[in-house]
Amino acid sequence: MLNSKTKMSVKGRVGVGGGEMGSRNAVVSRNLALLLCFGCFSAGILFTNRIWTEPERTNLESKNCNQKLKFENHTSINSLGQISNTQYDISALDSKISNIEMKLAAAKAEQRSLLSGDTASGNLKRKYFMVIGINTAFSSRKRRDSVRTTWMPQGEARKKLEKEKGIVIRFVIGHSSTAGGILDKAIEAEEMVHGDFLRLEHVEGYLELSAKTKTYFSTAVALWDADFYIKVDDDVHVNLATLGTILAGHRKKHRVYVGCMKSGPVLSKRGVKYYEPEYWKFGEAGNKYFRHATGQLYAISKDLATYISENQHILHKYVNEDVSLGSWFIGLDVEHVDDKRICCGTAPDCEWKAQLGSVCAASFDWKCSGICRSVERMVEVHRTCGEDVNALEHASF
Repeated sequence: MLNSKTKMSVKGRVGVGGGEMGSRNAVVSRNLALLLCFGCFSAGILFTNRIWTEPERTNLESKNCNQKLKFENHTSINSLGQISNTQYDISALDSKISNIEMKLAAAKAEQRSLLSGDTASGNLKRKYFMVIGINTAFSSRKRRDSVRTTWMPQGEARKKLEKEKGIVIRFVIGHSSTAGGILDKAIEAEEMVHGDFLRLEHVEGYLELSAKTKTYFSTAVALWDADFYIKVDDDVHVNLATLGTILAGHRKKHRVYVGCMKSGPVLSKRGVKYYEPEYWKFGEAGNKYFRHATGQLYAISKDLATYISENQHILHKYVNEDVSLGSWFIGLDVEHVDDKRICCGTAPDCEWKAQLGSVCAASFDWKCSGICRSVERMVEVHRTCGEDVNALEHASF
């Protein structure tokens, strides 16, 4: 019995012990399950965040890329704008420099006139009728003297003409290629005697006549406030009263270009007189130039002289200065006045025209593009083609 009870007791303890172990295992299983559930839940959250974070990061990177691209495009546009503005600034600067150079040339010319005892100091404050620039060269001293002894008043008579009639007359010349050389000194000595030069900031040369013309008008319009500015060659005879009467009839016109209008052939053969290197610009061979005033004498109004002055740095120069001048007015609202009294021949042409009541304003020989042998013949032409000796005194402009 004892053994049986003992066995039962032992079995009971064993059973009891086995029950305790089973209970403990059950608790461990529940804890493990909870731990697994928590782990799965955390993994799920982590995975879900991963899925949603990647598109957001991709979108963010895409936005950043787009913003960077826009910034680069904006920067590129700004750079192009800056380049364009820089080019404009350079062009404007070139224009300002050109205007400063023109004003400097005018100031130097005024200074020389003041030093020579000229009355140019008052020129900037009063109104003049016309400024006549006589185109001359270093080698033309005798031509200048022939003009001085005929149709160009001298000394006090010239100053009186400026004061009472508003007519300014100057020989126009630049400088030699060797500044301060013997040629320049000769002109300076001549200026000390006569005081009738307008010196330009220009290097003399036959192929530079177009440039000289631009510089002359630019300097003259800066020095003298006049209604008209005239260019004439030093081998042409001029009747001042008649020329003034012609121009007075156009005084109210703002943009007028007066002269003997012509349209000569464009010469494309190298070596001939008046050869045009840019003949191809005028179309087919044998074509003619546009209408322009012959170069012996022409007049332009103040507005046109000012236009040349302000745009001289961009005005194209053809080899022939009269063609150049005509080309500068193409496309502008300019009235071309063709007056044959400005291009009369010498005797007998000028004589019979005067007898018919049409006194010539300028006379020369077409075959010589001026008065042939003008040094020897100017006095003769003045006698045969000149107006009445009192015409200028009695003229009212």
